Amino acid sequence: MPHVSVTIAGRQYRMACDEGQEDHLIRLAHDIDGRISQLRTAFGEIGDQRLVVMTAITIADELAEARRRIAALESDIESQRDARASAIARIEASEEEVARTIDQVAERIEQLVAQLAPKERGSVGMG
Repeated sequence: MPHVSVTIAGRQYRMACDEGQEDHLIRLAHDIDGRISQLRTAFGEIGDQRLVVMTAITIADELAEARRRIAALESDIESQRDARASAIARIEASEEEVARTIDQVAERIEQLVAQLAPKERGSVGMG
């Protein structure tokens, strides 16, 4: 298991990670260190532990907001899937109705042709 050294709030930490995750872990540590630096700039020297806790709460808040947004997007996607399925069902029903109407019209035309055909033959012979 690989190990990387990261610096957070001026302290170095040696951390283990999965193979291939070294750069990712370094980026995460860099992000946390940057957030602590931002809070230190905003609030001054209020103690490393408080800065770390405030950073953790800030990240937890962002994570909660991201989860809320994901849930809302998943709900929207599900609603759109339902609406799409409903629209497809309506289209299919309309297509079936159009096909039935065309069949009925074709049958009626065939009936009319059958009715007219003997009359036309008879009128041709009389002339």
